[in-house]
Amino acid sequence: MAIYLVVCATPPVLFWLASKTPAAVAALRRRREPEPAGPPIERLAADLRRVHRCLADLAPDAPMLRRRATHQAYDALLVQACAALGLPHWLDELPEGVERDIERLRVEEALRRAGLAVP
Repeated sequence: MAIYLVVCATPPVLFWLASKTPAAVAALRRRREPEPAGPPIERLAADLRRVHRCLADLAPDAPMLRRRATHQAYDALLVQACAALGLPHWLDELPEGVERDIERLRVEEALRRAGLAVP
């Protein structure tokens, strides 16, 4: 009688396990894949274009505080984009001035070469 139960129960149990295997494997893969750290690159590119337009549209008589805040926001977005693409930058290390402006241009060009549409 016990052998009869084993013979009858084994095939349905094996088929049930086989049907659940792909879902279990997919769940294990999802656990192992790292979560992206930071916003999606598409959103970074859109934010870069938006803040760059704000920089270009600043009036010559705009307050210095607004001008610096906009530049800092743009630099922060450039740093995030570099981190997302694995590009080196020195925007955090350089003081405000010509050297930082040159580094900003270099980073923009490096992002363009990496395929990110920045102005």
